[in-house]
Amino acid sequence: MKSLDQIARELQGYDPQALSAQGVLDFLERLVTPLAETETVSLFDAPTRVLAQDLISPLSVPPHDNAAMDGYAFEGAALRADSALTLEAVGTALAGQAWRGTVGPGQCVKIMTGAIMPAGLDTVVPQEFVTLAQAQPHPRVTIPAGLLQPGDNRRHKGEDLMQGEPALRAGERLTPAACGLIASLGLPQVQVMRRLKVAYFSTGDEILSLGEAPREGAVYDSNRHTVRALLMRLGCEVIDLGVVRDDPALLRRAFSEAAARADAVITSGGVSVGEADFTKAMMKELGDVAFWKIAMRPGRPMAVGRIPSGERAAILFGLPGNPVAVMVTFLAFVRPALLRMMGARPEPQVLLSAHSDEAIRKKPGRTEYQRGIVTRHSDGTLRVRTTGSQGSGVLRSMVEGNGLIVLAHDQGNVTPGDEVSVMMFDGAI
Repeated sequence: MKSLDQIARELQGYDPQALSAQGVLDFLERLVTPLAETETVSLFDAPTRVLAQDLISPLSVPPHDNAAMDGYAFEGAALRADSALTLEAVGTALAGQAWRGTVGPGQCVKIMTGAIMPAGLDTVVPQEFVTLAQAQPHPRVTIPAGLLQPGDNRRHKGEDLMQGEPALRAGERLTPAACGLIASLGLPQVQVMRRLKVAYFSTGDEILSLGEAPREGAVYDSNRHTVRALLMRLGCEVIDLGVVRDDPALLRRAFSEAAARADAVITSGGVSVGEADFTKAMMKELGDVAFWKIAMRPGRPMAVGRIPSGERAAILFGLPGNPVAVMVTFLAFVRPALLRMMGARPEPQVLLSAHSDEAIRKKPGRTEYQRGIVTRHSDGTLRVRTTGSQGSGVLRSMVEGNGLIVLAHDQGNVTPGDEVSVMMFDGAI
C-alpha cells in the first residue's frame, strides 16, 4: 500500500497549498481501491447495488420472433409495390400461447402484440391500416400498396439479448432499468459487491443536534443529515456517530470507532487553517493524512488520508464545515471516490452545456461551482442563471438550484450568452 507521500510524488505539479480540482481527482483515483467482498442478494434488494461479475443471459429475449403490434401476420414476399394485397385471415394468434394452425398461400393470421409469429410468417400489418371484409369461410384483409416492406413490425428472437451473451457487465450500478432487465431473464437473485460502510460525524463545540435548545453562537447541524442523505442515495451502509465536541479524548474515540467499523470516514468541520479545535491534530496522530488547500470555490480546505485499524485502514475525507462546501466537495470528489470503492465502473462526469443568462465574475486559477437554475427555452437551448448569493453558508441555494455551474480552472469572466458547463443534481442529491 502506497503512502500519501508516494502517491503525491506520482502527480505532476502536486502542491497541497494550491491543488487543482483535477489534481484532487487524480490523487483519489490512486488512493482508493475497490472492495473485494461479494454477496448474493434478492432482486428486491438489488437496487443501487454494484454488479460483482458479468451477468450472462440464460435465455434469449425475446425467446421467439413475435409481433410488435396488433395486426395481421403474413409472408412478406407476397407484397407488391404497385398493387394491394388481399389475404384470408384463417386464425388468431394470442400473446402467451403459440398458434398451431397452418398458413397457406394467400392467407394470414390475426395477431396480438407479443404473440409468437406463426411458422413461415415474417411481417405484420397494423390492424388500423387494413380494409376488412367479412366473407366465408374466413374474413378477407386488404393491405394497401406501398405501405410495408417484408419483415416490418416483427421483433426477432434475441433482438434484446441473445442467450449466452453478457446482459450486464461487472461494475454496473443496478438502476431500476437494470433490475427490470434482470427480472426479464427470470433471475430472482444477483451477485453484487457488498455494501460500502461509511461512518460520518460533525465536529465542533458550536454544533447543536436536533432537539437541543438554541444557544448563542451555536448552529444546528445540517451537515450530518445532508451527508447521510447523499450516502443513502449511493446505497451505502451508513454509520452515524453524531456530533463530536472539541475534546481530544472524544475525537480519538470517534475516529477509532469509525475506522474500526467502516470502509470510509467522513467528517465536517475542523480542517481550515487556524481553527481552534483538535480535529486536525487527531487526524495526524491517528493516520496518514494530507491537508489541502484546493484551488476551488466553495470548499477550499479538505483533508484526505487513511486511518489504520488492525490490519486494514479506512479512507478519511475531512470536509469543510460550511454546508454548501460540504455538498460541493462531496459531489465533486467524495462521490466519485466512493463509487470506485464500491466497485462501480468508472464513468466520466457528465456536464451539460448551457448559455448563461447573466454575467458571472470569475478569476482564472481556480475551479468554481456556482449554484444554478437550468431551464430549457422555446428554441430548445438550455439556459442557466445563478441562484443569487453564492456564500458557502447559503444552504437554501442548493435547494433552489437544480445544478452546479462549473467554471473551469483556467476560465475567466462569463458574459451573458456565453456557454458554460453545468453538473445537474438529478440522481446525485
